[in-house]
Amino acid sequence: MNDYKNKNIKNRAFSLIELLLVLVILAALTAIVAPKFTNRSKQARVTASQADIANIELAIDSFEIDTGALPSSNDGLDALVNEPSGTLNWNGPYLKRGVPKDPWGNEYIYVQPGKENDNGYDLYSAGPDGQQNSDDDIVNWDTDD
Repeated sequence: MNDYKNKNIKNRAFSLIELLLVLVILAALTAIVAPKFTNRSKQARVTASQADIANIELAIDSFEIDTGALPSSNDGLDALVNEPSGTLNWNGPYLKRGVPKDPWGNEYIYVQPGKENDNGYDLYSAGPDGQQNSDDDIVNWDTDD
């Protein structure tokens, strides 16, 4: 009777080779699937940054309509949330949740007068690498030059 029980236990257990085969298959699937998710994550962050820039531009437009001027570089984007001293007709805050950080945790960069943009100011994120003036910056001007 003991021999019968031992045979059933052996037949129901996984062999070491079967376990190793499963681990190899899981590792291969992870190697194939993981890069696709990380690339989508990067694209989602770029898209979120573009949406933030568009929302900040709308807030800057509202600020300009109310006050007759763009926020200065010294006041920066904080002028959209806190009234700058000496500003007339400020009707903010223009960003209800405050000035957002980009999806990588960095501040958006605002420069007025703009060096790149014809609309009077440059607004951009340093992008995934966090370095300004690099190829991965997300900007509010045309980069097709």
